[in-house]
Formats: sequence, C-alpha cells, structure tokens
Amino acid sequence: MNEPKINQNRSLAEHLRTLRTDRGLTLQDLAARSGVSRATLSRIENGEVSPTAETLGRLASAFVLPLSQLLAPLEADFPPLVRHAEQSVWQDLEHGYSRRSLSPPNRQLQLEMIECAIEPRQRIAYERPAFAGHEHHLVLLSGALVLTVDGVRHELAPGDCLRYRLRGASCFETGHQPARYIIAMA
Repeated sequence: MNEPKINQNRSLAEHLRTLRTDRGLTLQDLAARSGVSRATLSRIENGEVSPTAETLGRLASAFVLPLSQLLAPLEADFPPLVRHAEQSVWQDLEHGYSRRSLSPPNRQLQLEMIECAIEPRQRIAYERPAFAGHEHHLVLLSGALVLTVDGVRHELAPGDCLRYRLRGASCFETGHQPARYIIAMA
C-alpha cells in the first residue's frame, strides 16, 4: 500500500473516532446504532482496515451526517477555487468504487459536488440515508447505471439526470461497463 493511502486511512480513522467520542458514544453504542460490529469499528478506528462504501453509509446514518462529512470534517472557511490536485479521493477497493470531492462540504455553503466511478458488475447498497429528505442530483457522465431509490428502479444512460430526495434505501448497480457520474447534494 502506498504512503498517501496509508495517511488517508489514518486521517479517516482519526476523524471517525473523533466523531464517536465527541458524541459520547462507546464502540458498543456505535455498533448498536450502525449495525457494524464493534470489532470492525475498532479495526477501522485503528486504521487497520478501510471501510467499504456500505459501511460508511451505515455510519453516516448512525451519526446523522452526509457521507462526505464522514470522509472529511467541514471546512471552517472555503477557498473559492478548489484545484484538481487538492480534491480528496476516497476509494472502496472491494467494490471498485472511487469518490472525488469536487466541492467539499462547508458550513457556509449548502451544495457539495462529488464525482464517482464504479467498476463493472458492482452493487453498492445503502440501507437508509444519513438523514431523510437529503436532496441529490445525479448526472451520469459515462457508462450505464441502475439506481434504485426508495424502491423505484431507474436505468440511466450518459447525460441523464436523476433528481431525488432520499428517504429510504438506495442501490447503485453497474452491468458490463463501468459508470462515472457527478452528484450534487444540498
């Protein structure tokens, strides 16, 4: 594993531990809220493993925070220009999934934008949203994507935009080709 990835795992581990302890939660409390085992949470917080997208989704729901705020703390102030080299990238190697924070979450701004890529023949399912009613606008840039939102299946082709407020489960599925998309969330 390369050094930037190791540092990214440590940073994420420290941030997740801080979120938990700042809320006065034990590992057992968080395990009960998230459905993620105490042992797995401990390994994540110790930087021994990187969580999958689905695990992060469960933690986001437990903390009632958007997934992006699990990956990085809110910026105190925001620079107007975010250079490509400064945009953080998180990867779930198990699901062939990468997530680039184009416009990071901020206390002063309501919108954030993320570019995602999912390898062929992958399925990423989230049991519930971080919070009900979270507004999403997803534009498929390339490939094909089946997105099921609150039980409704949507087959997306390049250029399609799916707008929704997330209230229940969601699932992202690719077929024989990868998918690349941008999602804006408010």
